[in-house]
Amino acid sequence: MTSTERRPTHTALAGLAAHPDQDLGIALQDLVLASADVDEFLGALANLAAAALTTAYNDVSCGVTVVTRKKGITTASSDERVRALDELQIDFGDGPCLTALRHNSVILVLDTRHECRWGDYMEAVWRNGIGSILAVPLDLAGEAEAVVSLYSTTPHGFSGPDITAAEEFAGSAAKSLRVALTISQLRNARDDLTAAMQSRSTIDTAVGIVMAQSRCGRDTAFKVLTRASNSRNVKLRDIAANVIASVSGETDPEAYFDE
Repeated sequence: MTSTERRPTHTALAGLAAHPDQDLGIALQDLVLASADVDEFLGALANLAAAALTTAYNDVSCGVTVVTRKKGITTASSDERVRALDELQIDFGDGPCLTALRHNSVILVLDTRHECRWGDYMEAVWRNGIGSILAVPLDLAGEAEAVVSLYSTTPHGFSGPDITAAEEFAGSAAKSLRVALTISQLRNARDDLTAAMQSRSTIDTAVGIVMAQSRCGRDTAFKVLTRASNSRNVKLRDIAANVIASVSGETDPEAYFDE
């Protein structure tokens, strides 16, 4: 079985490219629900794009690049060759994908052998067996920037209908990616809050121990812990955890709060 036979065509995916608001929307919704985090979603999205946009005459691989304020650049790909090429493009600092991101416009490389833009990168792309590239940005409403990059081993691999199908896919994928990013932000906020509450509880317990052992007030006990944290260049929470551990007998006691 060839790689083209393993992947469905536009006709076989009657509902993905032709009716993106129906079957594709459901498939993308399932990806969001099934993915443990954004990285996993992006990997699944790259595989789905490669499958949905492969045709009987053009076997397509896909890379997805996302830029957020917190994580910077995140990439995912449908295969190792695309992963290497996307990482190489980031190393060069320029290429079809990054240009599509910067200008928020579709970038088409008809034939990598004769493409004058991004000379060094195009040479590497051609050496790796890629004949044409299509980069389509995703509209994330300012929450982040993203682009789907499609790679074909065939020069002139992307015709007008292929570009239209890719743009329709990107439109639907953008909605699901925005949901995935929002869920990730909420999960991170929850984790940060949980960690903060745990740290506060640990510090409060250690303050109580210092108050009892040194017969001092809360403010003085907190200053003792803070001074130990600064002098030892250790996080306050870790100092507090060690104080608790020393009292509970789990570690050897140390004088973390000598006056």
